[in-house]
Amino acid sequence: MKYILMMSGKKSDFESYAKWSAQELDANVAFMRAFSRELKDAGAFVSSEGLGWPNEAKLVRAGSDGEPVTDGVFPESKEFLAGYWIIDVESPQQAYAFAARLSRAPGGSGAATMPVEVRRVLSSHSDLGL
Repeated sequence: MKYILMMSGKKSDFESYAKWSAQELDANVAFMRAFSRELKDAGAFVSSEGLGWPNEAKLVRAGSDGEPVTDGVFPESKEFLAGYWIIDVESPQQAYAFAARLSRAPGGSGAATMPVEVRRVLSSHSDLGL
């Protein structure tokens, strides 16, 4: 079963990253790379991407004429998706274990313990019960 592990935070969280020391940033990047290697070594890695800063984010919907209508930059309280990993594991418990490990990424004052949302990826009609 495929799962997506999503790291989210508030805009203020992302702004604080810019204030981390070089050593703190290096530790975080090293952790993320090691985590991806761990997933690959376990045969669970499918893909991973970090995303652009929240100030680049827009919500887009079709207007009455079909043209895009954009909203953004979002209010301070809005949460943003920072990045994700897609993994392929045998059980939800395996996905939760990887997510807990990811949540312990080093941050500006030790371990960040950023919440990680775990959701099953529906990749076929049978996943939808169709």
